[in-house]
Amino acid sequence: MAGNVTSLFRGTAAHSPSMAALTREGGDGTGPVDFCIPCNPYFPTPAMFEEMAGRLREIVTYYPSSADTITGELCSLLQLPPQCVAMGNGSTELITWIDHLLVRESLAVPVPTFGRWTDQPMETGKRVDMFPLQEANGFALDLAQYAEFIRARGTRVAVVCNPNNPDGGYLRRQQLVQFMDAMADLDLVVVDESFLEFADAEAEPSVVQEAMLRPNVIVLRSLGKNFGLHGVRFGYLVANPALAGKVRSMLPKWNLNSFAEHVVFMLKEHGAEYARSLQQVRRDRLEMASHLSALPGLTVYPSQGNFLFVRLPVGAEGTVVRDRMLTEHRILVRECGNKIGSSSRFLRLVVRPQVDVRRLVSGLEQVLYGSRRGAAVPELGTGTSYSSGTAAVDRLVSETNGAGVRLTASGPAPAAGTGMPLPAAVTPAGGGMPMPAAAQPAPQPTFTPAPAPAPTPPPQPAFTPAPAPQPAFTPVPAPQPAFTPVPPPAPAPVPAPTPIPAAAVAPTPPGVPARGGLTAAQVRGMTAPAPAAGLTPAPATGWPNAQSWPNAAGTGQAAG
Repeated sequence: MAGNVTSLFRGTAAHSPSMAALTREGGDGTGPVDFCIPCNPYFPTPAMFEEMAGRLREIVTYYPSSADTITGELCSLLQLPPQCVAMGNGSTELITWIDHLLVRESLAVPVPTFGRWTDQPMETGKRVDMFPLQEANGFALDLAQYAEFIRARGTRVAVVCNPNNPDGGYLRRQQLVQFMDAMADLDLVVVDESFLEFADAEAEPSVVQEAMLRPNVIVLRSLGKNFGLHGVRFGYLVANPALAGKVRSMLPKWNLNSFAEHVVFMLKEHGAEYARSLQQVRRDRLEMASHLSALPGLTVYPSQGNFLFVRLPVGAEGTVVRDRMLTEHRILVRECGNKIGSSSRFLRLVVRPQVDVRRLVSGLEQVLYGSRRGAAVPELGTGTSYSSGTAAVDRLVSETNGAGVRLTASGPAPAAGTGMPLPAAVTPAGGGMPMPAAAQPAPQPTFTPAPAPAPTPPPQPAFTPAPAPQPAFTPVPAPQPAFTPVPPPAPAPVPAPTPIPAAAVAPTPPGVPARGGLTAAQVRGMTAPAPAAGLTPAPATGWPNAQSWPNAAGTGQAAG
């Protein structure tokens, strides 16, 4: 496999080769340990797999029942009205139909996030307004600032992933309800809850109840991730009957396969096993975060998904780490350099049983620090051997401690290979299992912020690019953030550009950041925008009390 790793990754349109391709390449009929695909490792149970294997001939020989029949069984299980649900051949199929049917001109999405929310609208010529999540804030999404960004851009559709992929950031239910109220005039608000079953910050985290009552909200849910069956390809959306019916009417007659039908009809007998599997994933997440946080220079961000987002130590290139983990240790990890708003310094690692985690940590120790000749993290003073863009970002992070302000001459810069301080385990407000906190700057000698540019005319959107030339560390010409880490001496005032009406903005070509968006390198090291005013909820409209609806957040009562 060693000689073909690069070609395997270059030869696929996805972020990683399929497990089938890796298994074929391995030569011994087995694939690597998978820390890449976010799948529940504890469900289905071995007994359920044996039952499916015993009925394999029947399952693959005959047509499935209609989608209405399968959807009706799922709705009976989840206590949802069938007219409010549409099932798809994976959540990606539903994202495609949402884009074709309901996104007219523009879509806003925080980045980094699941790639189909940026790529799908671009492929159909829509404008994608990307709201950068700040590394200095642990990639947390501030909904008030996001709402302000949407208003400034004139965007018509807003997407929120909760938890977000790849960082696992979580928004509390009441925050999302307030956001939906404030965005009641948009064409559509999508809340992607594909990983919400793994969250434990709240007992009832889902907003499906509110989605059924609102005219412009869709909640997207996954089944493959939660049930550990990505290959089956099934997911569903929840919305008011008109929205759900519009999507459902466009789906093919047999868009759900016989495996999906068989699994859905099995679930009512295995709810207890499913609940226990989620509880075990949550325990494993905490243990895994603790083990990874002990690695020198590795930063682990808080997550409510079944994965952890980690930043490699300064000097480590993600593609090198990925390839060596695969060839030397037969471990597949997700390198996030192709995610908009991320870079090759970041990996997304799926939560797995502790026996696999020990193997992962051992492999990372050898690849990152091993014998110094082969270590991915260079020794102090040896420099870096990776792309100039990544090296420039690393220099910025080292000089600013990831906060966008440079250290004074009297304050020592962080040593190469150490990165930012390691996170500590904390308990999120409102309960839930303790999670590793995002890295915060350690106490340092006095910081001196870089001189601010001369005052500019009236306020402008936080993410409007400035036409002035940018510092040398920017790897490619692209719109720049409002904050310039090292401004040139005596900068001239920058006139505020005239806001561009949404209708006058041409569609963004594929692969190009949306107008006003940022590249991955520009997002890193940038300070957060000034706090925005709180969201203003829309007036009450006499909606029924959502508490009268049955619980639809999962298969039964939420596990503690």
